[in-house]
Amino acid sequence: MALYSGGVLAQSTNDNSDSSTTGSKAKNLDQIVVTGSLVKRVDAETANPVTILDRTQIVNSGAQTLGDLIQSMPGISGAATNPAVNNGGGDGASGISLRGLGAQRTLVLVDGHRINNKDANSIPANMVERIEMLKVGAGTLYGSDAVGGVVNFILRKDFTGLELNTDYGISSKHDGGRNGDQITFGKAWKRGHLVFGLDYNNQREISSANRAFSKNAMYLSSGSVYAGGSSRNPNGRVYLDAANTSKYGCASVTKSGSGYKCYTSADAYNYQAENLIMTPQRRMNAFLLGTFDITDNIQAYAELYHDRTMSSSAIAAVPFDAQANGVTIPADNQYNTFGQEFGPNGYEFLSRWTGLGQRVTNVDTNTDQDILGVKGAFGDSSWSWDVNFDYGHQVEKTFVYGLIDDNALQEALDANTTGVDVFDQASASTVAWMKAHQSVPHTTTDYSSSQWQGSVNGELWDMAGGPVELAAGLLYRSEHENYSVSANAVTQPSDGYTCGVGSSYCGTPLGGGFDVKEAYTQIFFPLLGPDSPIGAFNMTLGDRESSYSSAGPNNSAEVQFEWRPIKDLLLRGTVAQVFRAPTIDDLYEGATASAPVFTDPCIGYSGSGHSNACQGVPTGWAGSGLGQTNAIITGAQAAGVNLKPEKGESFDYGLVYSPSWAPGFSTSLDWWKYSLNNTITTISAQTVVNTCYQDNSSPYCNFIHRYTSGPSAGNINYIETPTVNLGHLLTEGVDWNIGYIFPHSRFGDFRLNIDTTYTSKYNVDPNPGGTGDVVLKLAGSYTSSYGNFSHVRSRGTLNWNRGNWSAQWATRLIGPIHVGFADTAYGYSADYEYAGVVEKYGSRVYHDLSISYAVPVIKTTFSIGVDNLMDKTPPILYQNNVINANTDVSTYDTVGRYYWARASIKFW
Repeated sequence: MALYSGGVLAQSTNDNSDSSTTGSKAKNLDQIVVTGSLVKRVDAETANPVTILDRTQIVNSGAQTLGDLIQSMPGISGAATNPAVNNGGGDGASGISLRGLGAQRTLVLVDGHRINNKDANSIPANMVERIEMLKVGAGTLYGSDAVGGVVNFILRKDFTGLELNTDYGISSKHDGGRNGDQITFGKAWKRGHLVFGLDYNNQREISSANRAFSKNAMYLSSGSVYAGGSSRNPNGRVYLDAANTSKYGCASVTKSGSGYKCYTSADAYNYQAENLIMTPQRRMNAFLLGTFDITDNIQAYAELYHDRTMSSSAIAAVPFDAQANGVTIPADNQYNTFGQEFGPNGYEFLSRWTGLGQRVTNVDTNTDQDILGVKGAFGDSSWSWDVNFDYGHQVEKTFVYGLIDDNALQEALDANTTGVDVFDQASASTVAWMKAHQSVPHTTTDYSSSQWQGSVNGELWDMAGGPVELAAGLLYRSEHENYSVSANAVTQPSDGYTCGVGSSYCGTPLGGGFDVKEAYTQIFFPLLGPDSPIGAFNMTLGDRESSYSSAGPNNSAEVQFEWRPIKDLLLRGTVAQVFRAPTIDDLYEGATASAPVFTDPCIGYSGSGHSNACQGVPTGWAGSGLGQTNAIITGAQAAGVNLKPEKGESFDYGLVYSPSWAPGFSTSLDWWKYSLNNTITTISAQTVVNTCYQDNSSPYCNFIHRYTSGPSAGNINYIETPTVNLGHLLTEGVDWNIGYIFPHSRFGDFRLNIDTTYTSKYNVDPNPGGTGDVVLKLAGSYTSSYGNFSHVRSRGTLNWNRGNWSAQWATRLIGPIHVGFADTAYGYSADYEYAGVVEKYGSRVYHDLSISYAVPVIKTTFSIGVDNLMDKTPPILYQNNVINANTDVSTYDTVGRYYWARASIKFW
C-alpha cells in the first residue's frame, strides 16, 4: 500500500529486537513498538493517528530528497522552509511543520532516535524504508519538541543485495535540471547484518525571471496592481531638504541622464528578475547500518550517517541605505551637489550597488549522526532492554558575496576621495573602487548533542484482555552551540546594530548550552477482551519527568484509550500534556539583521494616542515609502528576555472503520485540538508594532526604534525581534482518511488512498490580557508573520500494478485562502496603503503521474514521471505581503511542469 493511516506497520527501532533472541522469541515474535507508543503491541492500529509513507510511495514520487514529499502531506501547513525559499533561505533545507505549529515543534526521529538535523532533505532517500507521521502531541512519549507530533524515518535495516539507482529531471521550461545516483548494499550472515549506502544528488537553480508570475515585483497599493520594485535603485533616490524640495518641485529625486528628476514609482528597481525560485544545492550522503549478535540474547547495533549539503541563494544586488548602514555622506563631498548631509543624522539616501552583481550566499552544512547501542532479553521472560548512545554534530558555514566594505566607504567619503561617487555608482571608476573594496562576511554555527538512554519493556500481569505491558527508561542529553562571526560582520549595538557590511549581514558571536535529565514510563492496560459484553477496551497511561538546566523541571502526562465495540470498529482517543523547553537558538542566538515585509500602522498618524508605537511620527505622516523594514533578530539572552518553557495540551478523538462486508476498505476520522501557552517564537516586526499600536503599555514597545527628530523623524531605524513567549495559540480540526484495495481483476491491482485535513481554527493571541488585546483568527488565511493556513488540504494516490507494469497518480489540493482582514485591529491588509482590504484566492490542485516497467531478465526497473502535470501556477499574493516570488513559496509549487526519469538495477 502506498499510503497508510492509523498506524499500520508502524514499527520503530525495536521492531527487530526479538530476531536475535531465543527465549522470548516465540511469545513476542509478532509484537512491535509502534510510533506513538513505547510498549510492544500486537495491534497494528492503536490510540494514536499515524500516517505512513512506505517505500513504494517514496520511489513512485520520483523525489531525490524527502522534503517535497513530506511537505505535500495534508497535516503540514504554516511557513516551513524549503529549497524554493530564496530570500531568507538558501541552505537547501526542508522543515516539517505538523499542524502548522512550526518545524521547531515537530520532533524528527530516525528509528525512534532523536537527531540533530531537522532537515528532511539531509536524510538519504535510499536509506529509508518508510516514514511514519504521528499527528498528535507526544511530549510524554518523546520529550520536548514533540508538540505538534513526530516524524519517524524507519531505515532499511533488512535490505540485502546490491542496488544502483540513477535519475534525471528537468522542467518543461528547460531549467531546474537535476541528477542523482545512489548505491545501496546489504549483506546478512549468521550473526549479523550490514547495510551500506551512498547518495549523491544535484539540483540546479531556476531564476525568477524565467516565470511569468515571478519575473516582476508586483504590488497592490491604493487599490491598484502594478509592477513596481524597490526605491533602492541604481540611479539612487535622494530625499531633499526644504531648499532643494523647492528647487526640484518634489521631496525626492533620482538621477536621469546628467541631471535629476522627481522620483516616481516608475523608477523603482525590479529586484525580482535577479532572484531565484529554486535554489541550487548538491548533497552527498553516506550511511552504515549494522547489527551483531553477541550472544543468543544480546545484540549490538549501529546506525551511522553523514550528510554534506552545499547550497546557495542569490538575490538582487545589495541595496544601500545611508541611514540603516550607518554611513554619512558629508554635505561638502565633491559629488554631493545638493549641499545637504545624508545618513543617520541627516537625510535619507538610497541606492543599489549593481556593479557588484548579485548577492550570493553559499552555505556548506556537514551533519553526522552516530547511534550505537546494545539490546537484548532477560532470559526466557517477556522482558527486553536497550542501552544506547546517540551523538550528533552539525557544522554550518556561510559566505556572502557581493557586499561592499562600508567602513572603507565611509573613509573614502570623509577623505573626499576622487572617483568614489555614490551618486553615480554606475560610473567605471566607482564600480572599480567598489569591486576593490568588497567584503565577504562569513559565519560558522557549530552544534552538537550527546544522549545516553536506557529502557526496559515487558509484561507485568494478565488482565481480561491480555498482559499488562510496561515500558520505562532513563535519559540524559546535553546540547551545545557556538556561533562565530567574521570581524567585518560583528554588530555594533551602539550604532543601531550596524557593522562593516550591510546591516542584513551583521551578527553577534554567541554560544551556550544546556543538559536535561528525564525519566519516563508507559503502562498498557488491556482492561476488557473482545469477548466482553461491550467489546475490547484498552487504556494506556504515560508520564515523563524532565529537568532542564535552562528551564527547570517539568512533568507531562498522557492518557490513551482504545475501544472495539465490534471487530470492525475502533474508537480511540489521546489526551496529552505537551512541553517545549527553549532551544539553544531560542536562548543564545546572537543579534542578526533581516529586512521583512512591513506595513507601518502609523501612516496617516492623527497625532494622538499610540505614542509609543508612533514615537516621533509627525501628524499626517505619509510613511517612509518602504515596504520593508530593518529587523534585528536576537535570542532571549541577548535581548534580556526571561524566556519560559511553553506548555499546553493536545487532544485527539477518532475512529477507524474496516468493515468485514467490504474487504480492502478502511476509513478513519479524527478530531484534534492543540492549546499552547507562553509560545516561544521569534516575534515578527509586524507583530511588534501591531501589538504596541493596540496596547500602548505593551513591553514590545521597547523594541521599536524610530528616528524621533531631524529630517527622518518617524522613519523606523530598526525593530528588535527577539525570541519571546508570544502568548496563546489554539488550533483544531479534523483528519479524514479513506483507503481501498480493489479486488484483483484482469486489469491488474489498484489501491486508492485519500488523506484530508480540515483546519477549523488557528487562533493566535499575541498579548493575552493586554489593553486592546486582539485574537488573530488565521484559519483560511495567509499572513507574512505566520504563514498559510488554508482550511482544507488533501492528498490522494491511486496505485496500479499489472505484471511488470506499475503506475501512480497523485493529486494534492490546497484550499482557498484570503490575504488581509477587514478588521483593521488585526494590522494585516492585502493593500499596502488602504487598511482592511481582503483579497481572496481559490484552491490549487496539483497532479503528479509516474509509470514504471520492470525488466526481470536484467533486474532493472525503468520509471518516468511528470510532476505538476497541468503546469499549475501559484497565486500572486503581491510583494507587499510576501518576500519571495510574489507568492507563498512555502506552500505552492513554483517550478511548474517537471519531467523525471529513473533506472534502478538490483544485482541480487
